[in-house]
Amino acid sequence: MNEVSEIRAAVGTNSWGSRAYGTILRGSYVPTETLSEAVECAKSERNLAFDVARDYGFGEAEKILGKIGAEGLSVSAKYTPFRHYKTGCVKKSVEKDFADLKIEKINIFWLHAPTDIEEHLKEIIEIKKEGKIENIGVSNFNLAECKTAKAILEADGIPLFGVQNHYSLICRRWEENGLVGWCRENGVQFWAWAVLEEGILANPNKKSRFSLMDFAFRNQRKKLKPLYEKMEEIGRLRSLSSAQIAMAFVASKGIVPMCGCRTPAQVQALANAVKTPLSEEEIRILEETADSCHAKVLGEDVFRMFVLKSKK
Repeated sequence: MNEVSEIRAAVGTNSWGSRAYGTILRGSYVPTETLSEAVECAKSERNLAFDVARDYGFGEAEKILGKIGAEGLSVSAKYTPFRHYKTGCVKKSVEKDFADLKIEKINIFWLHAPTDIEEHLKEIIEIKKEGKIENIGVSNFNLAECKTAKAILEADGIPLFGVQNHYSLICRRWEENGLVGWCRENGVQFWAWAVLEEGILANPNKKSRFSLMDFAFRNQRKKLKPLYEKMEEIGRLRSLSSAQIAMAFVASKGIVPMCGCRTPAQVQALANAVKTPLSEEEIRILEETADSCHAKVLGEDVFRMFVLKSKK
């Protein structure tokens, strides 16, 4: 198991699931045997974590990873508050995590939305004190909410480990509004989900199979043609694919990229990408080109609509 402070990238499991889930939502199904090979590949690489959640793959992702074997991996899990806080709700979810993943400790545990922040975090703190969680982070929080979470944790002598929000080459709002900088100043890791924008930044010139995700966002591809050209140009110089350039860009900003991987080749591509820092000039060119395209896939705070209003 790698030290969490050394994690450079996270393997996302949101695309893991049943045959129907993989085919309809993601365009293809990957059998458990291939996923197992991907896990073995990750074990051979340093500084990779696995990010899971109860609802990934309609509840199947954690069970699949547990069947393959999560012991010895750095595991990042989360609790999503779809309802207002109720005593024991987090503990119940964590116990299900342990049962499905077949592990006894979670390395990083995230509160996945800023609903009833204090109540949920205090229960997560209790679980940490029981020795079942090593580190605590928050996800889909804005700057003010991150400061609130940090204060709640520090009141119990616990540092805020990280913030997990949407960030990519074409969605850098959390950097522009100061959250990424605040994380750096306070020793808080920033983890980025949707780095490849649901595949839009992965294979720009490849005709993909039909999937609901690709269908929802494919109209943005034409806008991104100038960016694709720059990504390919830099990729040729760096011996990286366009997808790897998108990953390397995020890692070069000191941010941990989270990318859905289902095959050993995808895991290896992620590992190699984060080992290849881009130059300041390459970053500037990519950012300026991305901004000129005016493309948008997922908003930086896309889950805000699901955050429940305070009961107080």
